Amino acid sequence: MLHEGKLGIEMAHRAAIRSIERVVGESAPLQDPEVARGGIAKMLAAGSVLVLTGAGVSTDSGIPDYRGPNGSLRRHRPMTYQEFLHEPAARHRYWARSYVGWRHMALATPNPIHQRLARWETEGLIAGIVTQNVDGLHLAAGSQNVIALHGDLEQIACLNCGATEPRVSLDRRLHEANPGYLEAVDLDVSLVNPDGDVSLDEGHVAQFIMVSCLVCGSLALKPNVVYFGENVPPERKTQLKELEAVSSSLLVIGSSLAVMSGYKLLLDARAAGKRVGLINGGPTRGDAKADFRWRANIAQALQTLEASDAVEAKRPM
Repeated sequence: MLHEGKLGIEMAHRAAIRSIERVVGESAPLQDPEVARGGIAKMLAAGSVLVLTGAGVSTDSGIPDYRGPNGSLRRHRPMTYQEFLHEPAARHRYWARSYVGWRHMALATPNPIHQRLARWETEGLIAGIVTQNVDGLHLAAGSQNVIALHGDLEQIACLNCGATEPRVSLDRRLHEANPGYLEAVDLDVSLVNPDGDVSLDEGHVAQFIMVSCLVCGSLALKPNVVYFGENVPPERKTQLKELEAVSSSLLVIGSSLAVMSGYKLLLDARAAGKRVGLINGGPTRGDAKADFRWRANIAQALQTLEASDAVEAKRPM
């Protein structure tokens, strides 16, 4: 990272590493599951709940999470924005790995959690979804009011000229430039990471050929996702504020809230005097600040909520 502003870049990189390495431990006593279930059911029955989803909602679609018992952080550190932006070799390594791993992400389909949340939106139980995931599965399931807080893997942007390209188009060009490459890689799909890449040895990375921007010819292409160490775009923050304003409460599903962009939604809800519910398989950063903490299997928890008397009474006939 040898260039003007090196100190600032190094500081941002270190801050991103701290965020990646944050360990979320127990910060509040476990709550009686019936108390948590009943409280969250009443939130949904009141309608207009803002739902924040994390990687835990997509694990049943075959996409691993970051911090769960089998999370990818146990074997892989995601690249920071500063590394991607300023180190061409790191960027090349990402694209070699992403070329292999993306096709597994592209095959993922919505699971019952995504489908149930889409149905709850049409029934007025929830106002919309803010997701930390970049897999596009909420939209694929039929949810309409979705803010992809960290972007979407489906679009690519050139860091030099700003031109964009669909990921499927880039993938076709990569396939043409790298004949036989995929066949030479023995991919263990269980090792695909939530950001779409997969670990590769340096030999395969060195053999990979990256293609350039269709407009300016630059090799500095980036997926339209927010990396660790990168800020959420201002226009997305504006959309988020608008959705927060029309919501009655906050329900966090499948997120440890380790990353500030998600945790801030909980802080905003508390500051506004709104109730907060959490459904997750493990502890979250927001446990001590939440009204209801349900430690449970997410798919089973949502199924139970849908059958509850309070939610049934709210559902249109």
